[in-house]
Amino acid sequence: MGRRNFARCLKCADAPCQRSCPTQLDVKSFITSISNKNYYGSAKAILSDNPLGLTCGMVCPTSDLCVGGCNLFASEEGPINIGGLQQFAVEMFKDMRLAQVRDPSLPNVDDVESYQAKVALIGCGPASISCASFLARLGYSNVTVFEKEEFVGGLSSSEIPQFRLPYDVVSFEVELMKDLGVKIEHKRSLAVGDVTLDDLKNQGYEAVFVGIGMPNPKCSPVFNGLDATHGFLNSKSFLPAVAKASKPGLCSCKSSMPDMQGSSVIVLGAGDTAMDCATCALRCGAKRVFIVFRKGFNNMRAVPEEMEVAKKERCEFLPFLSPREVIVKNGKITGLKLCRTEQDDNGEWTEDEDQVATLKANYIISAFGSGLSDDKVAAALSPLKFDKWSLPAVDPNTMQTSEPWVFCGGDLAGVTQTTVEAVNDGKQAAWFMHAYLQSLHGLAVATKPQLPRFFTAIDQVDISVEVAGIRFPNPFGLASATPTTSAPMIRRAFEAGWGFAVTKTYGMDKDLVTNVSPRIVRGTTSGPVFGPGQSSFLNIELISEKTAEYWCRSVTELKRDFKEQIVIASIMCGYDENDWTVLAKQSEAAGADALELNLSCPHGMGERGMGLACGQDPEMVLNICRWVRAAIKIPFFAKLTPNVTDIVNIAKAAHDGGADGVTATNTVSGLMGIQTSSNAWPAIGEAKRTTYGGVSGNAIRPIALRAVSAIGRALPGYPILATGGIDSADVGLQFLHCGAHLLEVCSAIQNQDFTLIDDYITGLKALLYLQSIEELNTW
Repeated sequence: MGRRNFARCLKCADAPCQRSCPTQLDVKSFITSISNKNYYGSAKAILSDNPLGLTCGMVCPTSDLCVGGCNLFASEEGPINIGGLQQFAVEMFKDMRLAQVRDPSLPNVDDVESYQAKVALIGCGPASISCASFLARLGYSNVTVFEKEEFVGGLSSSEIPQFRLPYDVVSFEVELMKDLGVKIEHKRSLAVGDVTLDDLKNQGYEAVFVGIGMPNPKCSPVFNGLDATHGFLNSKSFLPAVAKASKPGLCSCKSSMPDMQGSSVIVLGAGDTAMDCATCALRCGAKRVFIVFRKGFNNMRAVPEEMEVAKKERCEFLPFLSPREVIVKNGKITGLKLCRTEQDDNGEWTEDEDQVATLKANYIISAFGSGLSDDKVAAALSPLKFDKWSLPAVDPNTMQTSEPWVFCGGDLAGVTQTTVEAVNDGKQAAWFMHAYLQSLHGLAVATKPQLPRFFTAIDQVDISVEVAGIRFPNPFGLASATPTTSAPMIRRAFEAGWGFAVTKTYGMDKDLVTNVSPRIVRGTTSGPVFGPGQSSFLNIELISEKTAEYWCRSVTELKRDFKEQIVIASIMCGYDENDWTVLAKQSEAAGADALELNLSCPHGMGERGMGLACGQDPEMVLNICRWVRAAIKIPFFAKLTPNVTDIVNIAKAAHDGGADGVTATNTVSGLMGIQTSSNAWPAIGEAKRTTYGGVSGNAIRPIALRAVSAIGRALPGYPILATGGIDSADVGLQFLHCGAHLLEVCSAIQNQDFTLIDDYITGLKALLYLQSIEELNTW
């Protein structure tokens, strides 16, 4: 899984890959976490939306779904290998061997009667596993799955070959479900005489989910009277026989693989199951395998990935043929007569009896699909109403059947064709089962589904931090920069989960500025990379164009609506005691939790005697901090410039002046590059004028790390707000190790969006948790 693969992801705002996924998997988020080496965060994002995330990563027809929707699909390097990345992330989590727990932030419902309701799920396949997992996350404690086999997983275990989906993958996902208290009863099948809907109702079950798949194979009358002794098999008998013999842990039967050594095998069908039958026949020793189907290649139901495997393994495809007569000699199949099929002008497929071909074969495997034809199963589903295909009538929006307390999903619901669609059926049904069960007790739920996310012990790690007497919910915040240009932007950041925000720097009305454009450009340190992979920016942006009144009003409103998050007001004045006193008191009165004194803006403001014009002189920093300390009671931090000989002297001056801490550091003054025409970029106006700007992003991380480390050594325990190239939890922890207390982020958000906070929080929690466990501390 090359790094370049996930580095190419564009992190699209309205990602078509996510829209193409039946479970609405947040692809952008989990790929972001992988790129930041936060494998737990990636797995959490996947398993939150899809409890069978590993199974789907391995068998999903991604070319028809997420990969098919990728905006890079038509590019030279092709689309992102989303399925492969998904598999990689969840496999990394699987090796951590962590149990799933219910979200500890959710209300305790142990003593709430409606959550004690008995819920039954019939069949332990993908749809039921998904449904049971979400019900258990919601808090239902009396959930039981009835499974007719001695193994779990349904079709995933019995019909998908080991080389595509190992049984330990299915077992891993079922164990995560069982971690939440879901019970499984084996050797219990849906049939008259065992499990029936009427019996379940009489036993007190208030809701039932039916996810038994399609239990009965469809078979052409041509094969009547034939069975395995003659060499005739169907997918429902052949694939489970292969699975039981080849999947370790599936069962204790110790059976052997079907013996097809040196034989010729005909597989009838053009779906994924037919491809699995063909490739399994080769593994059973078949010399030649023919895949015969009625329609053409353009009409095949098998996904491209499945077809490619069969082609590479030398299976022979024979289209436009339909079976007419089986040739049997001495009780064994020796061949199959087929006739040509053609499509008429009305689109109907017909068989031409005059065009006949004969294929020699020792075995025939029918993979024409499956259905519900067992009378005992149908009777057990009474009193459900059935549709014209003899399947339960199901509302596709709620997965509810004609009986309000019975829900249905997976193949049996009549629409699902893939594992991921079955998972989504179960996910969808879980919410509406929840709504139904709560309604029985006179309780209402939200109109829009709100299913709980995946949680483990890692998520219980407390990363809140107290700095200067202020409790921060987490150490990640927005730097005073482009992402805090306006109050609505800070509002969106708080809604996403950021712990604090430093407002865009504002000053006195007499110091108002007007910014020019273009004023922010991509750095040249990234080479030809555009988008999320950029390592630096250069800006010639000044402080906020908005007034102090606007920002003070915004601070008041933000504190009113977000009581947990911390708002730090960033202010700037010239070397004037009265200005600093007035602005600091005004900001404190607005309700700011703390102030950040911008003594470091590297361009534009210095010419006015502000910013780094003050911050480069220890005596000025000392006096400004004294003025502010005398004016206000709330904490304040001095933002330092890296554009000095020794930043420690400036930090000591801030400390001696009464600052509660420092921010290290602002951008580094630089010139990003000169064009061949001799013009710099950005170039403003017709005259193409420019100035030195502030370089930010990963390119200045070594400078920022050195500054934080040096201050931390010189002033042990003194609060430091680190900023400069923080783009992951891993990097954030590096700054914390160097002495930082809080972490300010800007360029990474410009590269992507505010949703990065999820990755940072889970990443830091995972790093701290793994370091606390001896056998995991090398991860």
